[in-house]
Amino acid sequence: MQPYSPVLHRFALANLVVNVAIVVTGGAVRLSNSGLGCPTWPRCTDDSYVATPEMGIHGAIEFGNRTLTGVVGVIALISVLLAWRMHRRGELRWALGVLAGVAVQGLVGGATVRVRLNPWVVGMHFLLSIALIAVTYGLVRATARIGSPNPPNPRGARPLVIATTVASAAVLVAGVLVTGAGPHSGDTGAARNGFDPEQISQIHADLVFLVLGLTLAAVFLLPGRAPKVLLGVLLGQGLIGFVQYFTDLPRVLVAAHMLGACLVWIATLRLWPSIKSAAGPSGELTSASTVGHQPSAERSLEDNLTVANTAGNR
Repeated sequence: MQPYSPVLHRFALANLVVNVAIVVTGGAVRLSNSGLGCPTWPRCTDDSYVATPEMGIHGAIEFGNRTLTGVVGVIALISVLLAWRMHRRGELRWALGVLAGVAVQGLVGGATVRVRLNPWVVGMHFLLSIALIAVTYGLVRATARIGSPNPPNPRGARPLVIATTVASAAVLVAGVLVTGAGPHSGDTGAARNGFDPEQISQIHADLVFLVLGLTLAAVFLLPGRAPKVLLGVLLGQGLIGFVQYFTDLPRVLVAAHMLGACLVWIATLRLWPSIKSAAGPSGELTSASTVGHQPSAERSLEDNLTVANTAGNR
C-alpha cells in the first residue's frame, strides 16, 4: 500500500470544494437573470471572449462563472498530474474521471447558452454537477488516510444505504423539475418546462420525507457519525426549502437551497464507507496504530458539513 500523500489529498478536497462552489455560482447566474449575460459560447460576444463594459452586470456575472470553470479545470488537471507523477493508479483513475467530467460540463454549459436556457438542458447541467461531485468525493476517499476498520455490517445495512442514495438522487431530479417550472429561469425570455409548480413541488416534498425516513433508520442501524450528519444537514435543507416555498422563493434562500442540495448529496455519499468490510484494501484488518495522529478526511469533511449546515440555519 502506498503512503498517504497530504498534497494529493488536499487537491482532492479542493476539487470537491470548487465543484460545489460552481453549483452555487451557477445558481447566482440564474437567479440574477444573467444566464444570457454572454449571449453566445465559447465567445462571450461574437467579437470577444470576455465580457465588455457595455454588457453590464449580467455580462460580468456570467463571465465570472465561466472563469471559475477554468479554475475547476486547472485544479482537476493538477490532480491528474500529481497522481500520475506519484504512480498512484487508483487515484489517477478518479482524477481522470473528475477532469473528464469538468470537460463535459463545460460543453453542456455552452449548450445551455446555445439553446437559450432550455430548462431541460439547464436541469441536465445541474445533474451532471451532482454526478461530478460524486466522482470528486470518490477521489477524496481514494486519497484519504486509512482509519480504523468498521465493525461488521448490521443486517440490512447495504440495502438501506442503496435505498437512501437512490431516494436522495430522486429528490435532486424532482428539485430540477421544480426549478424548471418555477420563476427563476435565468433570463426573462427563457422557456419553462410546463409542469404545474404546486404539483411537482408536492412530489419533491414527498420524496424528501422518504429520504428523511430512510435517514432515521440509518441513524439507528449504521455505525459512526455519518447518518447523524446526514440527518442534521437534511433537516436544515428541509427548513430552507419550507421557508423559501412559503415566502415566494427569495433569491438568497434559493441559493442557500442549492448549496444545501450539494451538502445533502455529499452527506448521503458518506454513508457508503460505513458499510465497507472491516478488512482493509489488502484483505487484512487495518490497525488504528498505523493511522497516526492526523485527522482522517472523513472526520474533517464531516465537521465541515456540520459547520456549513449550522451556518445555513442561522
